[in-house]
Amino acid sequence: MGTRDDILDAAADVLRTQGYARATTRSIAQAAGYSEAALYKHFADKSAILLAVIHERMPELPGSLKELIGNPGGGTVRGNLTRLARIAIDFYVEGFPILVSLFSSRELLTAHRLRLQELNAGPHRAQEGLTRYLREEQKLGRIRRTADVPAAAALLFGACFQRGFEVNFTGATPSDAETDKYAAALGKTLYESLRPAARVQADG
Repeated sequence: MGTRDDILDAAADVLRTQGYARATTRSIAQAAGYSEAALYKHFADKSAILLAVIHERMPELPGSLKELIGNPGGGTVRGNLTRLARIAIDFYVEGFPILVSLFSSRELLTAHRLRLQELNAGPHRAQEGLTRYLREEQKLGRIRRTADVPAAAALLFGACFQRGFEVNFTGATPSDAETDKYAAALGKTLYESLRPAARVQADG
């Protein structure tokens, strides 16, 4: 790893624990073990550091989605939804303090949007991916034909985002078992609204 990578790793930790408003280039440089002068050789300012952290240090939720449910017909729909919920909850819990910083400045948010456009990425990609997966499961008969799968995808990610907000707002530190239970409840509830009547006994 080089200086730039060290700074980004340190910045990610500082931003998660202190927030964008309280974090300073000095505190980030100190956490990385470098001087502020070294930091400014790689980044113009704190805003540039934040954007780099978001694009280079936060996990790609759509990538996790593709790996998990890129094979319609595999596993069970309920199990796949539960595992995806667990991934999404972790993503939002970890990323919320950093993502919310984008809204502290219109310039920051605009720069982030432009970067996402360049990458053909954005928060909608995960929901679109889940919608495609659910439609494939509809074709296989594992989801009710009349189910509104875009709404189901929005409900899952909306619930996971809300969980990320709650955990960060309250300062709670849920155990892995508690998070697993929460994800399982989401997966079960969502699947029950999607499953064909004939599968009530088989997959319930």
